Amino acid sequence: MDFDRVADLPLAVEEVDLRLRERDTSSGFARATTTVALSGNGETGLGEDVTYETADQRELVESGLPDLTGEYTFREFSDLVGDLDLFPSPPEREDFRHYRRWAVESAGLDLALRQQGTDLATVLDRSYDPVTFVVSTRLGDPPTTDRLERLLDLRPDLQFKLDPTTDWTPDLTAAVADLAPVRICDLKGQYEGTEVDAPADPDLYELVLDSFPEAVIEDPRLTDETRPLFEGREGRVSWDAPITGLESVEALPFEPDWLNIKPSRFGSVRSLFETIEYCLDRDVRMYGGGQFELGVGRGQIQALASLFYPDGPNDVAPGAYNDPELEGDLPASPLDPPADPAGFRWE
Repeated sequence: MDFDRVADLPLAVEEVDLRLRERDTSSGFARATTTVALSGNGETGLGEDVTYETADQRELVESGLPDLTGEYTFREFSDLVGDLDLFPSPPEREDFRHYRRWAVESAGLDLALRQQGTDLATVLDRSYDPVTFVVSTRLGDPPTTDRLERLLDLRPDLQFKLDPTTDWTPDLTAAVADLAPVRICDLKGQYEGTEVDAPADPDLYELVLDSFPEAVIEDPRLTDETRPLFEGREGRVSWDAPITGLESVEALPFEPDWLNIKPSRFGSVRSLFETIEYCLDRDVRMYGGGQFELGVGRGQIQALASLFYPDGPNDVAPGAYNDPELEGDLPASPLDPPADPAGFRWE
């Protein structure tokens, strides 16, 4: 088991530092994340809290984390973090607890690897391979192909992950299909209590299934009206929002062919590795997913993609693709692995 390969790594935490980052995004909202820095024995390990509420991020930086100083194995550190309440006041959503735990655990893993002078690929006996990525973007309100055209002007070979919505007309959908290679259509039917919740719309689902016959269809909401549309097409369905660990995979309505792996949804390194191993054993295809990371978290999801699913339609494009104004020489897919890897980073 991959977790056993990192479980006994020793780490010493002497100092904890938190840094707030904020930036506008291409999806029309201001993103805030917090970098968690754990230092000891002359090394620093980093992780990133991707909790979506800015108020929660600011409160964390003002109040700090519980005491994490001490000497541990990584297993002991993970168990400690899992037992602590990392929120000074209750978060708006319970899944944010997983996001923050992942930030602290990933920083601890990075620190443990650096204190041992090694990197994650070496410890797992794997290699860092070039990472294929897609660009995830929305088409605006009202939706147009303008941003797709701008991206393709800069990088003609790009592939995309798009979020079809009920205001997509047949004409717009046809224009998108003619313009750009769409690898994933995210219906966002599995979100609840968020700003991106989307209803089960059989007309939209049918339009998307027919217009993008090669695309993976992510997070449909299966109802009496929509379930028949996917009969015989289950192999095109992927799941994202519900996936928080092995039990959630086993609870899906049918055995999956695809999964979107977002590490922060799992909370712990153990849960993430257990789920990845389950998928590898059963030939479930995976791809990485991003959450508008502003710092080290983006490199970490790229590193995991490189180790476990480098050829998937990974939604891990470099952060420049999330900027409202697209500028400069955008990186091309695939991303080359780091020449001199260290810790749990992609630098």
